[in-house]
Amino acid sequence: MAADVHKKKGWEVPNGSLAPGDGQHAERSESPTPGLAQGTEPGAGQEGAMFVHTRSYEDLTSPEDGAAATRSPEERRGEPAEPTSMEQISKDFSELSTQLTGMALDLEEEMRQSKEGKLEPSPQTTRRDSVLSGKEEEDVTMDAWRMHRKHVFVLSEAGKPVYSRYGSEEALSSTMGVMMALVSFLEAEKNAIRSIHADGYKVVFVRRSPLVLVAVARTRQSEQEIAHELLYIYYQILSLLTWTQLNHIFQQKQNYDLRRLLAGSERITDNLLDLMAHDPSFLMGAVRCLPLAASVRDAVSTSLQQAKAKSLVFSILLSGNQLVSLVRKKDQFLHPIDLHLLFNLISSSSSFREGEAWTPICLPKFNSSGFFHAHISYLEQEMDLCLLLVSTDREDFFTVSDCKRRFQERLRRRGVHHALQEALRTPFYSVAQVGIPDLRHFIYKSKSSGLFTSPEIEAPYVREEEKERLLGLYQYLHSRAHNSSRPLKNIYFTGPRENLLAWVTSAFELYICYSPLGTKAGAISAVNKLMKWIRKEEDRLFILTPQTY
Repeated sequence: MAADVHKKKGWEVPNGSLAPGDGQHAERSESPTPGLAQGTEPGAGQEGAMFVHTRSYEDLTSPEDGAAATRSPEERRGEPAEPTSMEQISKDFSELSTQLTGMALDLEEEMRQSKEGKLEPSPQTTRRDSVLSGKEEEDVTMDAWRMHRKHVFVLSEAGKPVYSRYGSEEALSSTMGVMMALVSFLEAEKNAIRSIHADGYKVVFVRRSPLVLVAVARTRQSEQEIAHELLYIYYQILSLLTWTQLNHIFQQKQNYDLRRLLAGSERITDNLLDLMAHDPSFLMGAVRCLPLAASVRDAVSTSLQQAKAKSLVFSILLSGNQLVSLVRKKDQFLHPIDLHLLFNLISSSSSFREGEAWTPICLPKFNSSGFFHAHISYLEQEMDLCLLLVSTDREDFFTVSDCKRRFQERLRRRGVHHALQEALRTPFYSVAQVGIPDLRHFIYKSKSSGLFTSPEIEAPYVREEEKERLLGLYQYLHSRAHNSSRPLKNIYFTGPRENLLAWVTSAFELYICYSPLGTKAGAISAVNKLMKWIRKEEDRLFILTPQTY
């Protein structure tokens, strides 16, 4: 394996600012070169950024909690107002829980009794939590439970269980108590525990007051990547409660059992962990676009742009976990992490296919202090096209619903309905289209746009275990390239079943997998051909001209 050390400079982002830093983009290059400047790489938007600039793992670990409270009125423009009472917390979360479970939760009474210290666990409550979780109860004393390759635990700073990926939280309460004791013991010595490495296991701790998140893994992931996933779980909880409300709850009652407020949302967290195990979007900290002809995508984006309302901040059309189009309010930038959480919310529940949903949602990387309200619906039952309209006005359902109707009318008038149906029949392209014989798969990310592209995973990675093994190899390369103490710019990896190459620059990241019979010289030649192919196809694989209201 050959590797060169590449020292990365930090990206300074003004506190509370949603927009990327100002800077003049150089003219787009005709062909990619090692000196390619950011903003000129294949896939970079031609008319400004669509997302907040991201640095994958490094961006996830940047401190932002509570920053919204210090923003100026200009910076907070277009953001939702902050709820101020526990009754509002209950009301907002009840709406989301009703949408996801079909059952209304009487949380106002629970919170009132909790504040008075009168609430005690009851058989009915325990049974309700079990029904809503949708998880199989595993015996934590059995070998089968221990054999899971990765466990995830969430607990409060008081040691109260909040979530466990496998098994009952009640059965694991003593285990979580030991975890909290480890954290507290080191903090008493003015230190902090980050990880434990023993017997092939990595135990990774992430502290985000008032929560502590712990993962126990025996995978090829680095400590940083496991912490990356734990932070996604943290943001998932914030998307349901908001950072302000979460802290308010524990300020009132430090040993509050947060499971009562999150009952019914376990399936969302479970689904997020499943997605992170299979979808490279989370590893790359970027969003994948549905391959679509530029003329069709432009027509869709223009239709979304014209079907607007005063309260709308984002209009998003997606298919599965791929982005079709995104239109944003001027000067307001979505973060890929927030979009991943929206994707996860939709894929977690089939009830969104049954009609028009109106649900509160916090976008924690945009503003962790308050709720937006999202109108979620599928354009047609037989089409895998979901429309999200994100509004700042909780009373604006009918106005936003009319935006959907106007959007559909414009699609019909522009005659792109059939083209969308054709694109949905082949949501992924084959690596054979690139025309490089030994190339098996690749992942390419444009850092300027926050978008990435990769072909469908094909033979010899047919079985799920092989697909997971391939993603594990990408995770290994990514961890080496983004190692906090010694980041690498180029990595060449030779293995018994495949060879891989990673190339990380200030403008893009590229990871390729090819035949084990290939040579290093052949891999470098393949990179040049692949980059030219991506440049040629970039208007189909990326959103180059993002629209605003």
